[in-house]
Amino acid sequence: MAMPRNSTGENGFCFAQTLDFSRPSPPPGEAGRTFDAPSGREACGTPLSNGTASSGAPSPSDSCAEPLCSATPGEEETRFGKGIKYVSADGEELACGWGGGVLFFLCVASFLQGMTVNGFINTVVTSIERRFDLRSYQSGLIASSYDIAACVCLTFVSYFGGNGHKPRWLGWGVLVMGLGSLLFALPHFTTGRYETRSAAEVGVCGGNQSLPCAQVASSLSGYRFVFMLGQFLHGMGATPLYTLGVTYLDENVKTNYSPVYIAVFYTAAILGPAAGYLVGGMFLNIYTEIGREIDITPENTLWVGAWWIGFLGAGAASLLISIPILGYPQRLPGSQRYIVMRVSEAHQLKDGSHKKASDPDFGKTVKDLPRSVLLLLKNPTFIFLCLAGATEATLIAGMSTFGPKFLESQFSLSASEAATFFGYLVVPAGGGGTFLGGFLVNKFKLRCSGIIKLCLLCTVSSLLAIFIFFIHCPNMPMAGVTQMYDGSALPGGHLNLTAACNAECGCLQETYSPVCGSDGIMYYSPCHAGCKKVSENLRNSKKVYHECSCVEKTFLPGPGNAEAGKCTSSCAKRPLLLLFMFVVILFTFLSSIPALTATLR
Repeated sequence: MAMPRNSTGENGFCFAQTLDFSRPSPPPGEAGRTFDAPSGREACGTPLSNGTASSGAPSPSDSCAEPLCSATPGEEETRFGKGIKYVSADGEELACGWGGGVLFFLCVASFLQGMTVNGFINTVVTSIERRFDLRSYQSGLIASSYDIAACVCLTFVSYFGGNGHKPRWLGWGVLVMGLGSLLFALPHFTTGRYETRSAAEVGVCGGNQSLPCAQVASSLSGYRFVFMLGQFLHGMGATPLYTLGVTYLDENVKTNYSPVYIAVFYTAAILGPAAGYLVGGMFLNIYTEIGREIDITPENTLWVGAWWIGFLGAGAASLLISIPILGYPQRLPGSQRYIVMRVSEAHQLKDGSHKKASDPDFGKTVKDLPRSVLLLLKNPTFIFLCLAGATEATLIAGMSTFGPKFLESQFSLSASEAATFFGYLVVPAGGGGTFLGGFLVNKFKLRCSGIIKLCLLCTVSSLLAIFIFFIHCPNMPMAGVTQMYDGSALPGGHLNLTAACNAECGCLQETYSPVCGSDGIMYYSPCHAGCKKVSENLRNSKKVYHECSCVEKTFLPGPGNAEAGKCTSSCAKRPLLLLFMFVVILFTFLSSIPALTATLR
């Protein structure tokens, strides 16, 4: 037998029992009218509704028509306020659809979003810059496209989705997010093979230094618009997740359980980037053209890892997870009692205009949008919480996008090593801080004033720790870039890559392949170091260059050697910097769930 449908054509979900919402003290002439959930076959065909009048009589032959239980009028009116009577929700369960796994599916969706947007993309910044000839400001625009989409869609999605079928908005959002991930990986398949010059070709003094015409003329920077569109779809798809997803959880659980549920949800969102950094770093150790033999290593600046694998996997997983989310009903049984329990903590306006917002018909049309915005602007606590969240988001966005690149440049790490380091910071600090924040609110039963004091304490602690960024490691000395070839300071800060030791080599400035000389100084390329011969170190498979006229031997006179790659940083401040970065991330995310809980209240 086909499942019954309601008048609007929505797919139905069957509930084993129904709630009875009675209207006390009916006006004259309306005695006996009650607000009941549809009974009989109608209850199986519609989601649980709020305030929908029904005159259908229960069918004795239908199990869905049996009432849940009776309520004691005095007890419930005393608890929730005069004029509202609710029945107990104990023992309720969903009989059809996907049961109580809504938190699980939303956690998986937030994990995938965090892993893709705040993990993979931030990990592959340097790789796609190298592969598609992008500058740092262009990769910054790619990262910002997510926030631009969120700003454009946020008002309409949260307003209309909040009054609509939240799980459908959430499901379609996750679907769009998956399409964005697949689009982000598309440039790898639409461009030709990544051709890099081998170590021998890059190489030595007196060698053929001419670049192939195709390599000089090719420019793939136009693909930044494809990346921006993929990020825009990521932003569109994730907008319902962190607005409607949070409210859907908050509406369907008890008040004291809500912070823990939301903390679990956001912990999954924080663990996503951590997994993105770790897994993305692992993929960057695989050459982008899988199966092709190459004689350069991941430490080489010409190396491009398999940045696209993660986006394919995350996109496919998002498409799959959107299916069960689309199947959830608009409201879970028992949600009405939890919504009313939150009214007492809400900000009450002196002019009483908040009563207009409690009208069931308020918010059904777009003409109510300006009034909704005005009501929010009159709420100072909400406004200042939003401003605090905006400034905090600025810190998080900047650190997550360029944090691995900062570590890469400060400590002379490869892209893979920097991403892995940053992942180790985010896992305990971000994930632990998020869960701990929700746990503290639940443990101490904090109300709005106590929650805001906790947020203030966390913010001040994070602010004090952020001054560590004024301490930085010195740049590694590079001949012709930060100092002259004879060791003196480079005047004016201009490049001067030509010296007497490499004047006869005919080196090209377009070929950047740094080597570390035995004198501890980096050189722009083997050619700029004046190296004449190349071999391979069997111990670490790195190229070793010999008879380098610009490199002095440490003890003996004559030309020294150089090894492919950057020199290892000996900065003693690295542990201190990583420790304080851990503290910043911990306290920043520790306040996120309390601030969100205060906003919802």
